[in-house]
Formats: sequence, structure tokens, C-alpha cells
Amino acid sequence: MDFSLNEDQKAFIASARAFSQGALAPNAAHWDEHSVFATDALAQAGELGFMGMYTPESAGGLGMSRLDASLIVEELAKGCTATAAFLTIHNMATSMIGKYCAESVIEEWCPALVMGSKLASYCLTEPGAGSDAASLRTSAVRDGDCYVVNGSKVFISGAGETDVLVVMLRTGSAGPRGISALLIPADAEGISYGKKRGQDGLERPAHPRHHLR
Repeated sequence: MDFSLNEDQKAFIASARAFSQGALAPNAAHWDEHSVFATDALAQAGELGFMGMYTPESAGGLGMSRLDASLIVEELAKGCTATAAFLTIHNMATSMIGKYCAESVIEEWCPALVMGSKLASYCLTEPGAGSDAASLRTSAVRDGDCYVVNGSKVFISGAGETDVLVVMLRTGSAGPRGISALLIPADAEGISYGKKRGQDGLERPAHPRHHLR
């Protein structure tokens, strides 16, 4: 089996390395010390295509393989591990929106998300469930043409700084088959954010309690 990188992959690495060394590494220590969420750098990453790496091309992304995306993230992490970590969360959430949402929702959110001018968080972990999706308690109950959402999440990368939340919650019975995902604007009425945890403002608890149409 040949594990040699092809020319496209080498080009991805070179582009990511230049960005990492020029925009991330010189600022990483300052961001950590002052709990800065690197919004401007993420927007620059979006201009290079790094914010929609495996989002489908039909949704404006690059449609990359996970291997190609991993080569890019490896270089970005050398410059600032925390910013690269959030970038992977954003890519995961954006790809889910691009693959599974209704076309009208994709058109509304994906152009800005893949450019990094808007940011997404992925909300799974809960105080009593860790990352065990089958045990989560945040719920969404249908009320006419709305969902009433109640619950709490913790360790949500970018919470309070991002524009949209992909929230794992319970719409059905106990266990994994009762879990759904809802796309919730981060400024929706009823959502509150707790204190930042750790350095660089990366993680916060989020408390979604509101009606969602």
C-alpha cells in the first residue's frame, strides 16, 4: 500500500502551514493568556476554505475526505491547538447542517458558516451524561409548529461566541433511538450561557430553555 501524499494533499499542507505560522502561532500565547476567542483568525481560515472542509460541495463546502482535512488540522494545531480544536467542531457542525438540513436552512446558514463569517457549536455533553448520547436529558417536546426545548449542556466549544447550535436532545423514548438533533440560533430567546471554562474562552455551559419554531 502506498502512503505517499499526492500533489493536492501536499498543497493543502503547505497552505495550512503558511496560515498556521503566519496567523496562529504568533498570537496563540496572547489568546491563551487573555482568554481571546480568535474570531478574526477563524474568518481568515474561512477564506482559505478551512471552515467547510468536509461540508458537501452542494452546500458550498470543499467536500474533502477526513484524511485530507486531518492533514490541514495537523498543521493548524502546530500554531494554536485550541483554535484548531474549535475549527474541527465548527467543521463537524457545518457538515451536519450541509448534509441533513432542509434546503432552505442550508441556504440560510451554510454560505456564512463555510466562510467563517458565522460560527457553529456542537452541543452534546451534559452535566450528568458526559458525552454519552444515550443518557442525555435535554428534551424537545413538540407544541404545535414549535418545539419546547429544556435542558443544560456543558463543555460546549465556542458557546457564547458562535451564531448557531447543533443540539443533541431527546425527542423520543429512553436510549439512543430517542435522540434527535435540532439547529438552534445561538441568540434564540431563552438560551443562557455560563462562565467560560479553561483558557482562550473555548468552552462554556449552555442552557437552552425556549420555544423553537
